Amino acid sequence: MIAVIDYDAGNIRSVEKALTSLGEQVHITGDAEEILSADKVILPGVGAFGEAMENIRRRGLEPVIRDAAESGKPFLGICLGLQLLFERSEEAPGVAGLGILKGGILRIPEADGMKIPHMGWNSLHLQNGGRLFRGIREQSYVYFVHSYYLKAEDEKIVKATTEYCTHIHASVERDNVFACQFHPEKSSDVGLHILKNFVEL
Repeated sequence: MIAVIDYDAGNIRSVEKALTSLGEQVHITGDAEEILSADKVILPGVGAFGEAMENIRRRGLEPVIRDAAESGKPFLGICLGLQLLFERSEEAPGVAGLGILKGGILRIPEADGMKIPHMGWNSLHLQNGGRLFRGIREQSYVYFVHSYYLKAEDEKIVKATTEYCTHIHASVERDNVFACQFHPEKSSDVGLHILKNFVEL
């Protein structure tokens, strides 16, 4: 069973629908016992970093998420879920992230002719042998919606990058913890392949 963590962030149903289409049993939950007993855990989300961390802390989910990430079971952060795994974000100065991975979330810089938020399809450069990208071709396109981007402290955990106004760390992997800035659940066949790789870990 896959637990999708519910902390009042958007985008949960589309994740559930994509996983169900792969034949997976999915449970959307904010219950600590259900999250920690699941075979795999997903932290999805769209929205603001500060509000999301406030919701997580108000619901008592911060230690639960840490325990799930440290348990050795496959753990996947998606979009805002990726950002929350890191230490801080320029979107919410002074608000600590979960700090499970080291690095910061920065605002995408302005560039001529480029709109922010970044909304649309961008190609991925794959590197460092990411397990989520088995069978995925270099420069495959995935769907992004974000105004802030990841700069991970350790380049070795970065498994995919993209270019939009700047160099963006689009996916990371460390041990059992995986995360994508893009939305695999909205990225057509490529995204479903990525999710399938996750559920088969």
